[in-house]
Amino acid sequence: MIVRPKPGLWDVAFAIRGSILPRIVGRLVTIAAVSCLAVMAAGQRPDLFSRIGTTPFTLIGIALSIFMSFRNNACYDRWWEGRKLWGSLVIAGRSLARRVVTLEHADQRRFLIGMCGFTAGLAARLRGSGETEEIARRCGSGPWDDAVNPSDSLLRELGRHGLELARDGRVGAIHHSLIEEQLHLLAQVQAGCERIALTPVPFSYSLLLHRTAYIFCLALPFALAGSLGWWTLLPVLLVSYTFFGLDALGDQLEDPFGLEPNDLPLDAMVRTVEREMLSALGMTDLPDPVSPANYVLR
Repeated sequence: MIVRPKPGLWDVAFAIRGSILPRIVGRLVTIAAVSCLAVMAAGQRPDLFSRIGTTPFTLIGIALSIFMSFRNNACYDRWWEGRKLWGSLVIAGRSLARRVVTLEHADQRRFLIGMCGFTAGLAARLRGSGETEEIARRCGSGPWDDAVNPSDSLLRELGRHGLELARDGRVGAIHHSLIEEQLHLLAQVQAGCERIALTPVPFSYSLLLHRTAYIFCLALPFALAGSLGWWTLLPVLLVSYTFFGLDALGDQLEDPFGLEPNDLPLDAMVRTVEREMLSALGMTDLPDPVSPANYVLR
């Protein structure tokens, strides 16, 4: 996630870090080259280019911008839903820490270190790398080592431990139900995140917008070259930057759990949960919070 102060005029004009420009610069160079060819061709055959009107491009541009806004809204909804789910995870972790405060220290540690393992494992699962290893780093070996869904396996073990405490009379029925309620909320968070990660925006919808944006931006110079000459590059590059930028931004927001600059800062949220769980256990030597690097918080 990009974290930087509110930009001034200079930053708005020349900021590169956190901008979508590096991702689309190749496309803009291509459009600029096509625009130059269109202007030179218009100089050779002005009669031919004078017949090309701008009205069709105006109508197509309006329609394309509307459809692209729909896609970007859908992608942003996925991003925001992911952020709300991780906010619920943090709330569940804090609530769990309050629920287990009256338990023996060993039992507290099992639940809260398990919470750290679950959070780190879920982040790794959503990013497709090292889920079991992240859990093992915090919780050691266990049934999750060979499980199909290690994070869910860890939750089951915590639920089983809570049931054992209730059967042994070390916690009351109401206390046990409160602990189980937080574990259930964590399972809901995982299912919600997996729903987002495993259900992309329909490919045909994205492909239609990609193709239409490319065709529109490649054809636009030929509509303007006859009347604007070399000034054609200015409006064409501005329109192309807008359409290609929105398209690329939608691609980033579509998968909010990745490693793109605009994706959610899962590492930072995992560290936040770890610090709070370890603090609840009375530890003072806590890991440092994750800080932004080049305005990007991972």
